Amino acid sequence: MINPRRNGAFRSGSRHGSLPYHLCVSGHNHCSAQHNFYGKSCPNVEAIVRKIVQQKVKETFVTIPATLRLFFHDCFVNGCDASVMIQSTPNNKAEKDHPDNVSLAGDGFDVVIKAKKALDAIPSCRNKVSCADILALATRDVVVAAEGPSYPVELGRRDGLESTAASVHGNLPGPNDNVDKLNKLFAKNKLTQEDMIALSAAHTLGFAHCSKVFNRIYNFNRTHIIDPTLNKGYAKDLRLACPKNVDPRIAINIDPITPKKLDNIYFRNLQQGKGLFTSDQVLYTNRRSRPTVDSWAKNSAAFNAAFVKAMTKLGRVGVKTGHNGNIRRDCGAFN
Repeated sequence: MINPRRNGAFRSGSRHGSLPYHLCVSGHNHCSAQHNFYGKSCPNVEAIVRKIVQQKVKETFVTIPATLRLFFHDCFVNGCDASVMIQSTPNNKAEKDHPDNVSLAGDGFDVVIKAKKALDAIPSCRNKVSCADILALATRDVVVAAEGPSYPVELGRRDGLESTAASVHGNLPGPNDNVDKLNKLFAKNKLTQEDMIALSAAHTLGFAHCSKVFNRIYNFNRTHIIDPTLNKGYAKDLRLACPKNVDPRIAINIDPITPKKLDNIYFRNLQQGKGLFTSDQVLYTNRRSRPTVDSWAKNSAAFNAAFVKAMTKLGRVGVKTGHNGNIRRDCGAFN
C-alpha cells in the first residue's frame, strides 16, 4: 500500500461514495482508491468547484467544451498534472504554446483559476487542493452541465513540475487521423478502442474553425473534391457556413443536431455521414469501430456508462503523487 503521508493516496472524492475497484498510479502495483481525499483539509471542495463552474457556464457556454478539451489535452501530455496550464517564460516555451494547444479556449483555464482562488480564500483549503484535481472536478461538472452523466472523481493528484511545448508533439490526436492512429495514441495511455470511441463523443459539444474542414469540402483528393463519406446535404451546409474566402476565425458547431448536449446523437450523426472531422467519421466507416458506434447510437445508457468508465481511466493517466509533484500556489506558474 502507498503510505498516504508520503505519497498521497489517490482517492475518489464524491458524494457518490468510494469506487468498487483499486487504482494504481506512479508505477506502484498495490494502491488504494478511497473516498473523500480532502475530507479533513477541504471538505467542501466539490461544492466550491461546482459553484464556480455553474457561474462560469451561465456567463458563457464555451466554458463546457473548453474545460473538457483542456482536461483531455492535459492528460494526454505528461499525464493529468495541470502542466498544460503553465505559462511560458523567456527560458521555457510551455505546453499551452504548442500549435496543437494554442486553440484551447481561455474559458477552460479561467474556470480552474477562479476555483483555485475561491478555494484559497478559505483558510483550511489554502494551498491544499491541486490545480490538477480542480481541473478534474471542473471537467465532471461541465459534463453534468451539458446533461451528460455524473460520476465520482478520484482525487489526490499533484501538479506537475515541468511543461514544455516539445513534449506535446505527436501526443494529441488530429482531425485527420484514422482508427489505427487513434488506437495507437490512446493505447499509449492505457485506453482501449472502446474508450477512444466514447471519449470522441466529447465532439458532440462545442465548435471548430472552418479551416479545420476545408480539405473535406473543397480539396479532398484528386478523385473527389468533397470527401465522399460526408453526407451530401451536410457537405452543402458546411460549404454555405464556410465559403472559400471565409475568415479562418469563423467557427461552426461540431455537432449539427445537439451542440450543447453531451449525448449519443454524436453516434447517430456518424451513421448519417455527419461527422465533422475525418477522425470522427472514420469511427463509422471502419469495420472494427462501427459496431460500437451502432450500439451506442441506439443505447444512450450504454454510452453513458462507457463514457464514465473512459473519463475515469483518462483521469488516471500519468498521475503524480508525493515528490513527483506538488500543490501549485498559482496554476499558471511553478512554485
